Amino acid sequence: MKKLKIGIVGCGAIGSSLAGVIVKEFKREAKLCALFDIDNNKARRLSKKLSGRPGLATDNRKQLLGKSGLIIEASSAKVSWDIAKEVLSAGKDAMIMSVGGLAGRFIQLTALAKSKRAKVYIPSGALCGIDGLKAANTERINRVILTTIKNPISFKGVKYIEDKGINLNKIKKDTVLFSGKAAAAVKYFPQNINVAAVLSLAGIGLNKTRVRIIASPKVTRNIHEVRVESIAGNITTRTENVLHPANPKTSYLAVLSAIAVLKQILHPIEIGT
Repeated sequence: MKKLKIGIVGCGAIGSSLAGVIVKEFKREAKLCALFDIDNNKARRLSKKLSGRPGLATDNRKQLLGKSGLIIEASSAKVSWDIAKEVLSAGKDAMIMSVGGLAGRFIQLTALAKSKRAKVYIPSGALCGIDGLKAANTERINRVILTTIKNPISFKGVKYIEDKGINLNKIKKDTVLFSGKAAAAVKYFPQNINVAAVLSLAGIGLNKTRVRIIASPKVTRNIHEVRVESIAGNITTRTENVLHPANPKTSYLAVLSAIAVLKQILHPIEIGT
């Protein structure tokens, strides 16, 4: 059986976790062929850890594209759109983890993928209910509301918070940091609210999906509550995510959802909508 050649852009917590799973659990169906990170030392260290040599690390994304059939973006929302364009333009398939970077560009993404006969995979990430939302969206959805609750430390370094003059260390009770459209949430919290982008793409769009972001000193997990109201019925989900041990801004389930998508790509049977 011909193995799927996989390249990963971004060798941080998510990229490293996925690389390890590909090498250990999917070695019969897939092969990790290339790694790239803007910090080449990260790619080389990860390569040595996985294969005992630095040879998987590439000097640029063009080299990685040449070696891979599926490229997994695990870098940041700042560059995920550029990476998606490069991958699809080369006629290769892409899995995008930093979904916030695709906000407002879904039509362009779809057109490019169709023209190149390539596929884009977007994992559900750190929330549940995407299957029901997709099904309900084949008819009429009246309202989608996402409430995200995280410990204040998760928002450190967010420019929106700094511009508002919010002192995260002084938050002693549940505090609403943002309430509005998903389009704005994705813009202001690009590293914290990828789930809003996924929810919007699967449902009624960035301008109709509503988002509330709450900083709570009481919680130790990233919590996402989703309320969908549709003519097919109402859907309510609450996902309490364990933090990724290597990156508190990332939920462990986000990595696991990408692994589940890989299984769907590599295996002949798909379960769920």
